[in-house]
Amino acid sequence: MTTKTIAIVNSTGRQAASLVRVASAVGYQVRAQLREREGIVAEELEDLPNVTLFEGCLEDKELVRNLFKDAHLAFINTTSWGDEVAIGKGLASAAKKAGVQHYIYSSMPDHGSFGKGWPSLPQWSSKFTVENYIRQIGLPATFVYAGIYNNNFTSLPYPLFCMELKPNGSFEWKAPFHPDVPLPWLDAEHDVGPAVLQIIKDGPRKWSGQRIALAFEVLSPREVCAKFSAALRRRVRYVQGPIEVRVSIPSGYREQLDGIEVLFGKYNASYFGPDLRAPDEALGLWEGFRGIEEYAREVFPVEEAANGRTWMN
Repeated sequence: MTTKTIAIVNSTGRQAASLVRVASAVGYQVRAQLREREGIVAEELEDLPNVTLFEGCLEDKELVRNLFKDAHLAFINTTSWGDEVAIGKGLASAAKKAGVQHYIYSSMPDHGSFGKGWPSLPQWSSKFTVENYIRQIGLPATFVYAGIYNNNFTSLPYPLFCMELKPNGSFEWKAPFHPDVPLPWLDAEHDVGPAVLQIIKDGPRKWSGQRIALAFEVLSPREVCAKFSAALRRRVRYVQGPIEVRVSIPSGYREQLDGIEVLFGKYNASYFGPDLRAPDEALGLWEGFRGIEEYAREVFPVEEAANGRTWMN
């Protein structure tokens, strides 16, 4: 049983909540920051052993200082709430000042930096900017690059990963990705926690400065649909096409979606960039992953029911 303390931000998010659950279960003292205590996940985390919730925004310097005080470890996955670059740099500076020994940062590539004429995705390039800052200040850090969440799929009319239910009971996924170009996949809720915990156990001596592609399967859109079809026992069809926005989306997300259409629809760019590959390194961290077929069979119908869908009845 460990006595180490780990600071985790945005703890109700899929990546962070996964780590809170696992770290708490094996005895880490977890300091879990969240914006507010409302919601099912916040209520769950509050009831876990060894977890102390820090409620407030990451622009609050006193909250951040207290979050990192005497903490040995940190897992940081920032979001597009506020100025992500300023928040990311502020967190890294505060962690260094507090003497955090291993800082694990959920980053993403800036495709515009690879010299191939690819566009930068705004919500990814901001993370890469923060990653470079973390390296510059000499914070002992490891950078995990998350694959596409299995949990993104929904029959609700959200853009990019809508698994649209057709009148004949089949599903159709329409997206700009090439049908046969492999993409990296991750069940964030199930697998981020165990994988990051192994990075923590290995320590900065092994992983400081390293990038890790956190994805356990590499499947093309056609292959994903075949897995869904086998799991749900109904036809699931992939169609390559432009992203359809049929609901209100957060400010700035339109630019991200436009970039995805060009980057992956036009250029068929490698998801993590040309130098980072999945899934071998992730599998070396954690072999008990939940693949997309198991997700589609066991979890997707439950999440759909929670969203008021009834197709599975």
